[in-house]
This record gives sequence, C-alpha cells and structure tokens, in this order.
Amino acid sequence: MIELQDIRQAAARLQGQVLLTPCVESRTLSEIVHAQVFLKFENLQFTASFKERGACNKLAQLTTAEGAHGVVAMSAGNHAQGVAYHAQRLGLRAVIVMPRFTPGVKVERTRGFGAEVVLHGDTLEEARAHAFELAAAQRLTFVHPYDDEAIVAGQGTVGLEMMEAVPELDTLVIAVGGGGLISGIAIAAKAVKPGIEIVGVQTVRFPAMYNAIKGTHLPQGTTTIAEGIAVGTPGIITQAIIRERVDDMVLVDEGDIEQAVLMLLEIEKTVVEGAGAAGLAALLKYPERFKDRKVGLVLCGGNIDPLLLAAIIERGMVRAGRLARLRIGSRDIPGALAHITSTVAEAGANIDEVHHQRAFSALSAQSVDIEIVLQTRGHAHVRQVLERLQAAGFDATPY
Repeated sequence: MIELQDIRQAAARLQGQVLLTPCVESRTLSEIVHAQVFLKFENLQFTASFKERGACNKLAQLTTAEGAHGVVAMSAGNHAQGVAYHAQRLGLRAVIVMPRFTPGVKVERTRGFGAEVVLHGDTLEEARAHAFELAAAQRLTFVHPYDDEAIVAGQGTVGLEMMEAVPELDTLVIAVGGGGLISGIAIAAKAVKPGIEIVGVQTVRFPAMYNAIKGTHLPQGTTTIAEGIAVGTPGIITQAIIRERVDDMVLVDEGDIEQAVLMLLEIEKTVVEGAGAAGLAALLKYPERFKDRKVGLVLCGGNIDPLLLAAIIERGMVRAGRLARLRIGSRDIPGALAHITSTVAEAGANIDEVHHQRAFSALSAQSVDIEIVLQTRGHAHVRQVLERLQAAGFDATPY
C-alpha cells in the first residue's frame, strides 16, 4: 500500500517539473453554497491537468533499460498529453494509443509534445488492448492512467499541497474516474489530518466506482460532458485505497456539472472541463451535506472543447432566464413586427433572433406566428416583457 512517504518522495521528484498551483478561497462560491470553499487550480498546469503529476513521477523512476526502450500509454485525453509532455522533457520515446474516434485537436496536441500517436480501435478497451500488444512487442513500459502505485503517488502530491496551503480544511470533494487522484489525495490528507473527510464524486452516467464501493448496480451510460471521469472499469489498486480511506461517494447529474462549469467561468474567470467542475457540482447538489464545512475542491482539468463550452454557456443563460424564447401571435399586417420589436425595446430587452412564420402556423390565414429569442436580465425581466407585449394587444407566451 502506498504511504505518505511515497507521496513525499514523489513531491521531491516533481519539484520544478510541474507547477505548484494555487489553492485559494472563493468568497463568492462560499457565500452561494454556505461553506468555506477552497479551489486547487490544477487546470493551470502546462497541459491543463493534474495528470502530469502521476506521469512525471512514473517516468522519473524508470530504469536506464526501461528508459532506453520508451513508454506506451492508452488515453484519449489528459493522460496522453501528460505522458507525452514529460517523456519529451526527459528525452524518452512515447507511443500513445488513441481510439479512432478521438477528436483531431487532441491527436495533434499529443503529437505536438513529440509522441508517436497510434489510432486503433473504436473503443477505449480496444485501444488499451493494442497498447499492451505494443508494450510486449517493442519492450515498452506501459504507463497506466490510474492503476499504478507511482501514478497514485504522483497524484497524491495534490493533496499534500492542499493540506500545506490550507491546514484547516476538514473536507475534500474529489472527482473520481479510475480513482488515481482521489486515492493519492486520500492517502496524503488522511496521513496529515486523520479526521478529514474525503468524498468522491462520479456522474450518474458513469457510476462504476460508486457501484463497486456502494454495492449498487446503477446502469452505465454512453456519454457525459465529464469525459475525463467517464471510466467503465475501476482500478484494482485504487478501489482498495478508496474502500479504506474514502469516507463517502456521491453522484451528480449533467445539469449540475454544466452549472458548475458556468459558475467557475463567471465567478472565478477560470475555464474547467466537466470533470474539473464535478466537485463544485456536488456542493451545488447537496448543500446541506457540506454546509459550514471548510471544503477543498480540485479543478482537475481545463481541456474543454470550445463548442461544448459555448453550448454550456448558452444553456446556462436559458436556465437563468437571460436568454428567453417567446411565441407571439399577431395579425399579419404591415407594421406589426415593428410594433413588437419597439415594445420589446421599451421593456429593455434585446432581440437575438426573429422567426416570422406563416405557412406552418395553426393560426388563421390572416395571422402570423412570430418567435423571438431575447437577451434579458433574468426571469423577472422576461415576465415584464411578456406583460408589455400583452398590454400592447399581442398574444405573447413563453415558448
């Protein structure tokens, strides 16, 4: 079993090789969730993820013979970049096996760190099997994304730094995929402060570790915006550590994660991927569970697709009422649309889109359906706009 000394040794190896990221309080988030919230900004690492820590610790311990042959890893995301970057830095050959469906931007980014990228298989399991074949055929050292003691010890340095920066922490809420991060953090934090509570977070769509620990049989999904923790098979090493040292596991929904991503962007001005927002999502979903605690969260990654981030922002604005869609029935006469737009303007809202529909309307032939999308200040403002339109004689309803 990995102990505190292993993590301290890993910290010594990582000194100067990875960023000592800040761990600071978010006063605004603390007020919102009624707990004192401290954020560990691992999204500021060079490859925008904590995965660098475990990869660097593993590669730094290779023997001369192992280093001469190089390493192989299987990953479609942050682990790939962490291994590729630190292999390049240490002058090692790195082969990264990725599924064929991996987005081109991730492939190119990994190649940019000097790795040889092999696209194989349609699933992560097929890619993993091929990585093992390459390891055997070319005498490469396989670098597992989470189920490896050196990886776990490297990830545990996050917990060590958090406890040194904020000794008064009494709760840590950590995203869980394969379990490497929470395992390392739990070992470090419990050794430094035995009474601290460690809570793991998984998505409802990928509850593999939750099922293993809780003995439940919740179904596995296919997609999640938190793809960094979308792991179908929990680690053997990590599962044993979690059973012994993690106090609880909770599940969050896609909407919780979307809200957390948006809040971190708006409040902290920091970009996180879905997995990086899982801890905050848990605080938002279970406020009473963490009320009045001193809670540490790890923003474990910032590699989010810009289009996904744009969609999350837009959906968040809809939920907040800052984007609203109205349906307006009107007589089909000259000036009707101008009257509608002027009424909306007088109410202080801004029109984003207008759809003027005649043919596909259930109204009479002399009438028209007009659908407008508005930028507003919130739900109360939307109601004011509706009241203004109705007072002007229009049949206006929320879409």
